[in-house]
Amino acid sequence: MIYEVHHRTTIRYEVPVAQARFNIRLRPYGWPGQSLIAQKLEFSPQPDEWRDEVGPYCINRSVIAFSGKLSELAIESRFTVDVAARSSVGEGPMLRQVRQEALDRRDLSVLSPAPYLFASRIADANSAIGDWAGELLSSDQPIVAAASSVMGAIHHDFAYRPGTTSSATPPAEAFDRREGVCQDFAHVMIVALRSQGIPAAYVSGYLRTVPPEGQERLVGADAMHAWVKVWCGAELGWLGFDPTNDCLALSEHILIAMGRDYADVSPIDGTFVGSAPQNMATAVDVIAQDNAV
Repeated sequence: MIYEVHHRTTIRYEVPVAQARFNIRLRPYGWPGQSLIAQKLEFSPQPDEWRDEVGPYCINRSVIAFSGKLSELAIESRFTVDVAARSSVGEGPMLRQVRQEALDRRDLSVLSPAPYLFASRIADANSAIGDWAGELLSSDQPIVAAASSVMGAIHHDFAYRPGTTSSATPPAEAFDRREGVCQDFAHVMIVALRSQGIPAAYVSGYLRTVPPEGQERLVGADAMHAWVKVWCGAELGWLGFDPTNDCLALSEHILIAMGRDYADVSPIDGTFVGSAPQNMATAVDVIAQDNAV
């Protein structure tokens, strides 16, 4: 399926700020089964400095800087991407096999499971989440079923409530409250799986905005979405699991970046000199090409 994606963000400061620098992570990272056809990233005003980088992890980053005063910044990303259709993935090896294989591998590439086995800045270790995950999982489960059981438990036991959490909310707090948004659900699932020795990564991206006829619209389609990639052994590799919608991330999910947690893949972050309050507004459209106008 070919998708056209338009993402626009506007940042406004109550008073101008100085020496602003931003990291922009909106250019899709190359991923198996996902081909970038065209892409354009624009800024208004034009930055005084702009360089494009790859990494760390599975991330494309644009670093921009402004030497003068800045009161407003508009960021516009447009791209066309072809996502290969995929309806099934199989069961994969047993959980115990994946756990051992992840420990034994000596792969140091960006797709290595090693960086995703351990606690990270936001997805830190938590005994309560680990104990909860241990009750859901069995070493004799196929890995896809095991990850799906954690995904399903989050979907059914946690309430999707926008505005109750923020990007700074720890997974432990979202777990205790049993509520949050896609970012929180992804972090809880990551902590749960890592506690059982399963490599799990945080993915930022998009969902198809208009669903196929007869299907319900996925939650989170109006903004950037978050889900989890789980390393399911060398043969299956990384598979996507969306706990917000309780589904595999197949042909309706578009990957932008993959890292250890949200801190690695945040679409926009940066620094500036000043103390002005800021306001950020974002609009997202993801249209299947056969519905584009």
